[in-house]
Amino acid sequence: MALASSTLSAPQSGPGAARSDEDLAPGDIAVGVVIGRASEYFDFFVFGIASVLVFPQVFFPFVDRLSGTLYAFLIFALAFVVRPVGTLIGMSIQRHFGRSTKLTAALFLLGCSTVGMGLLPGHAEAGSTAIVLLALCRVGQGLALGGSWDGLPSLLALNAPPHRRGWYAMLGQLGAPLGFSVASGVFLYVFSSLEAKDFLSWGWRFPFYTAFAINVVALFARLRLVVTHEYEKRMEEHELDPAYLRELLPAQGQHIVIGAFAALASYALFHLVTVFPLSWIALYGDQGIEDFMKMELLGAFFGAAAMPMSGLIADQIGRRSYLGALAVAIGVFALFAPLMLGGGKPGQAAFILVGFVLLGLSYGQAAGSVTSNFLPHFRYTGAALTADMAWLLGAAFAPVVALFLSSRFGLVSLSLYLLSGVVGTLVALRVNKKLQAAAVVQD
Repeated sequence: MALASSTLSAPQSGPGAARSDEDLAPGDIAVGVVIGRASEYFDFFVFGIASVLVFPQVFFPFVDRLSGTLYAFLIFALAFVVRPVGTLIGMSIQRHFGRSTKLTAALFLLGCSTVGMGLLPGHAEAGSTAIVLLALCRVGQGLALGGSWDGLPSLLALNAPPHRRGWYAMLGQLGAPLGFSVASGVFLYVFSSLEAKDFLSWGWRFPFYTAFAINVVALFARLRLVVTHEYEKRMEEHELDPAYLRELLPAQGQHIVIGAFAALASYALFHLVTVFPLSWIALYGDQGIEDFMKMELLGAFFGAAAMPMSGLIADQIGRRSYLGALAVAIGVFALFAPLMLGGGKPGQAAFILVGFVLLGLSYGQAAGSVTSNFLPHFRYTGAALTADMAWLLGAAFAPVVALFLSSRFGLVSLSLYLLSGVVGTLVALRVNKKLQAAAVVQD
């Protein structure tokens, strides 16, 4: 993909000038954003896949497979519950010690939490202690992800050419299909290469160990930007610094809620085409896990290919109108989702491929769709908390709720869950439009 070559500001002149701002073009920021987000998604998808293939047998062998998967999905949700807390802790660290210290600590915690999961004993060796340790590691992942907010997506959006903001907004989201592809690929290789006994004994741990190496690469890619003079200068110019919650909430707290609900349809779809279908196939499907994981890998490539299209289209019709149209499309998909996922291999393939395309098109523009509503000095913290709330409301409990309801009332529950996200998005976009119109009248 060709990235715009425009720079953030004109370079300084003179023999004693500092590094030129040309060294921090939007393309440079985009690389840091994509690599950083891909590493975070990898860590989270490794846990999500293991919640289906590993954790029910290793940590919850005392219950049936369905109950074990539901318990694992509850632990999966913990990271999203504590993520806002991690954001606030990270903001405090940044005020006292700087962005680079915060980012290093957050990614170190993320890597250690993920690797720590691979070192845990199972229930057979440690009993309930193993479950507690797994939950603590998951909480560590959530705190780390919240603390790793670096402001790069906001900086990228603010410095992108006005007519290409949808394109640059998409780049940060591209980390999702990339992270899922790598996590699924690693798990698929290990799962298909080993006997079931060896996989559940030691093979499943390998993807968790891989996470640390990936996080180290991501850390250096992001620090390369964060520690530069140009980055700090631009963050200061845009007032992208932590704001105190006691000031943000009374002044513009409503925009956090609106922003979270505006992305609800996309975030609800997120885990319902990645993690949930794998659990459904493992429990009730008539095809092998390997074949289905290969189909999900193909779907991830479809989703990655659809994301650039989201940027191009959004730049033509506007991001908020685009999100509304995609919410309606997700609603149509929701109506046919039970027929597809319950329709054997052809229907399941259609569910994955169509679902991932819709995910790529919608998720590519879901982040920061109303971030511009925040005043400059609230934008850094507001954008972070908006993303946290979108994950919590839309995606955190999606796998456990969808699996629980579908196992008892059928796949029609999946339709209702997705449709609730669609309604949330459309209402939020409508409210946001009215608030903007009122602001224009007042001006």
